[in-house]
Amino acid sequence: MGCCGSKPKPNSGSNAIPISHHQPQPLSVSHQQPQKVSAPPTHNPPPPPRPEPQQAPQYQPKPKPQPQHQPQPQPQQPRIPVPVKPLAPPNSILEKPFVDIKEHYTLGKELGRGQFGITYLCTDKSTGQTYACKSILKRKLVSKSDRDDIKREIQIMQHMSGQPNIVEIKGAYEDRYSVHLVMELCAGGELFDRIIAQGVYSERAAAAIVRDIVNVVHSCHVMAVMHRDLKPENFLLSSKGEGAILKVTDFGLSVFIEEGKVYRDIVGSAYYVAPEVLRRSYGKEIDIWSAGVILYILLSGVPPFWAETERGIFDAILEGVVDFESQPWPSISDSAKDLVRKMLTQDPKKRITSLKVLEHPWLREGGEASDKPIDSAVLSRMKQLRAMNKLKKLALKVIAENLSEEEIKGLKVMFTNMDTDKSGTITYEELKTGFARIGSRLSEAEVRQLMDAADVDGNGSIDYIEFISATMHRHRLERDEHLYKAFQYFDKDSSGYITRDELEAAMKEHGMGDENTIKEIISEVDADNDGRINYTEFCTMMRSGNQPGKHS
Repeated sequence: MGCCGSKPKPNSGSNAIPISHHQPQPLSVSHQQPQKVSAPPTHNPPPPPRPEPQQAPQYQPKPKPQPQHQPQPQPQQPRIPVPVKPLAPPNSILEKPFVDIKEHYTLGKELGRGQFGITYLCTDKSTGQTYACKSILKRKLVSKSDRDDIKREIQIMQHMSGQPNIVEIKGAYEDRYSVHLVMELCAGGELFDRIIAQGVYSERAAAAIVRDIVNVVHSCHVMAVMHRDLKPENFLLSSKGEGAILKVTDFGLSVFIEEGKVYRDIVGSAYYVAPEVLRRSYGKEIDIWSAGVILYILLSGVPPFWAETERGIFDAILEGVVDFESQPWPSISDSAKDLVRKMLTQDPKKRITSLKVLEHPWLREGGEASDKPIDSAVLSRMKQLRAMNKLKKLALKVIAENLSEEEIKGLKVMFTNMDTDKSGTITYEELKTGFARIGSRLSEAEVRQLMDAADVDGNGSIDYIEFISATMHRHRLERDEHLYKAFQYFDKDSSGYITRDELEAAMKEHGMGDENTIKEIISEVDADNDGRINYTEFCTMMRSGNQPGKHS
């Protein structure tokens, strides 16, 4: 029968138990846990379990959720105060506290001068390691763009750190007066000095040099940097030994490449500037052009584009006719000339890339470049290219110092008007603004070239005498009476000759030229090879053009 209200089955061997006449008592609710009772055997499903009795709710604070699989919080440790970063002084360029560089380094002899500062030999006091320290006077950085240029140069050098053909930066420091860049010391001297000193030179040697230069270009472009001022003077050798590495040292005009941006500011040096720079619309291809100009000079000793004036040089660059007929080009290999043509292609879109240059049959290691010595005249022209303007620049400055008040009255007024901060010197920005204010038709490039030509001591600004010597009409400076006064300035003992010692004393007095430069000047100006410069030789040098191998 088996339903819930049925009688229980009788036990075997006993009498049946009668049903009680009492009604079943209702179950009382208890807070005790009910005992488990076995269900009677049945074919029907067991009844559902009774719900468990609930305790009366009590208030409990809501626990904070714990993240899964996290350890229980440890007792709080005492807080360590975080050091507060010192504030940079208001006139800081590097935006960090001033540091006295002499606490860390000992500054030694002067190694060279540039547009904005002087480079010294310096020694780390803690290790004794020697470096080069480029010290830039902050008073020369008058405009925001000048200050930004210095910051960007440091950023780019740090960004390019670790590349084999790029000088390493050790650190950048700033005090009240200067910004100091401590860099790897390249003790091997300038590129052309090493070539000239070796005396023997071949296409293979030129290929090895240009391979290093184009490796720099390729590294820059891969790292989104455009150098914008590749020229032989910016390449130094790491040491004096045979295995010296060629390194680029100056990133003062370099910029980070912005995708899709067209660059329009005129930068670079006259001989090495690409035509699209002069047209004010360019990109990274300009570095290949500059490397191509260096290659042309390495093979021939002269720049591919030349004239008596900067304007003439620029016109020749825009015209783009490359001479492969003059000596020594008939004896230079066709493969070398092919690479030069591809690097000096007028249209930057058709110009060879840095990667393709490195893969060129003539340039690659073990390639087609011959080890046959190049004509010795090439080395002679390189010497002239390095040295010939040094003496002329200094002589023009001497002439300007001796001009009469009547001759320079107008230029004196012009200088005063341009020197807007009354510092006694004119910066590039003041020169550019000043010429624009008087309605001059000089282009930005011509103003830059004038600045570079006038800045004889290389300190980044031009003083009154430098301004006069650069802006005076050339025919007036080269009159006999002026040339004779300049010659007398060098000829201290009135012997009728400028000796090596006299030239060295004069150039050191003006902070220009080293022993090699002085030797080269004597060698190139001294036509009769007697080891000194007479008045006729001096006048010939002053009245000649500037291209090596073509002065009379």
